[in-house]
Amino acid sequence: MLENKCPLCNNDAKLFCEKVNHIFYECTNCKGIFRPKETYLSAVEEKEHYEKHINDVNDVRYQNFVSPIVNEILKDFSSSDIGLDFGSGTGPVIAKMLTDKGFQVSNYDLYFANDLTLLEKKYNYVSCCEVMEHFKNPLQEFQLLRNLLVPKGKLYCKTNVFQNQKPFENWYYKDDPTHVFIYQKETLDWIQKNLHFQKVKIYSDVIVFES
Repeated sequence: MLENKCPLCNNDAKLFCEKVNHIFYECTNCKGIFRPKETYLSAVEEKEHYEKHINDVNDVRYQNFVSPIVNEILKDFSSSDIGLDFGSGTGPVIAKMLTDKGFQVSNYDLYFANDLTLLEKKYNYVSCCEVMEHFKNPLQEFQLLRNLLVPKGKLYCKTNVFQNQKPFENWYYKDDPTHVFIYQKETLDWIQKNLHFQKVKIYSDVIVFES
């Protein structure tokens, strides 16, 4: 019997999609869509998967991909503010683009920049680009992200929110085996309310939580 308790809000879930190599449940409460933990890759397999990503910080296409987050930060903060790129991966392009503008940004990544002292500090802003869909313990991770922010700080996230773009079983985003938790609008609203963010703004290409 696969575990079908929601890892975000711990409520019951119902089977949502079952295809070869892809089993997902949908939470009856927060509407999070998640893989059962019994189907997760191992840490070694997961790291090997990420190492296949070719993320060149000087690649204009990669810079364009993260630019919605970078542009929001440039609009909201100044070079005197302190930031963290959480889940910076093998190519920390957000930090590169911001430091090129004179901003102060540190990189943290579980596998590639695991300096835990960075998680003991406070920041004016935190970026989280294509990371939150990898959270195996989304409640714990969002509690951490919330606690990293000073009052009036902002958390900038980029992920593909499921909005019935097409039948879920045909949606490409679910096919990455490391995408273990998918968000819907109701899920983001649940996080805002229960993790005590002042507000959440959901744009087409970026999600902004304000502490």
